[in-house]
Amino acid sequence: MGAQSDKEESVRENAKTAKVSMPGECEIVITRAFDAPRAIVFEAWTKPEHLAQWWDPTGRPLAICEIDLRPNGAFRFVNGGPEGMNHPFTGTYREVAAPTRLVFATRSPSGGETVGTLVFSEQDGRTMFTLTMTCPSKADRDSLLKMQVDVGTTRTLDNLDKYLGRKRR
Repeated sequence: MGAQSDKEESVRENAKTAKVSMPGECEIVITRAFDAPRAIVFEAWTKPEHLAQWWDPTGRPLAICEIDLRPNGAFRFVNGGPEGMNHPFTGTYREVAAPTRLVFATRSPSGGETVGTLVFSEQDGRTMFTLTMTCPSKADRDSLLKMQVDVGTTRTLDNLDKYLGRKRR
């Protein structure tokens, strides 16, 4: 096979996996490709009727999914855990630039703010998704990694990929 075929195969393999990196002592970056246009991926991230179906890493629909999609608007997602335990994820949107970028802030483990930046870029009908989590300190970043935010986010992105596949049928 030629170099072009090897490159195409590599892109296909990368579409089904997320890459996690730590380019700075306060950052976690997660990237993944999706076989869907960015407008559809962005909508899946920003419309409660979609997001509630795939956000929970376990694959269960969210118990609560509230989104006020505007700068300074809040969001609240609640995962319904076993035995009635709920796990809330809340934050505030700082920037909304549909369909290319979302910036939001959440509470960091130390009580400060962790800023998440989502970038959606498109090429040939595919979306490259990049999430950058910028923590207030290395200790906060390390706490998130200890809580396996990378593993949970990767599972959540797997759920999104499955959800997008069902939407395309």
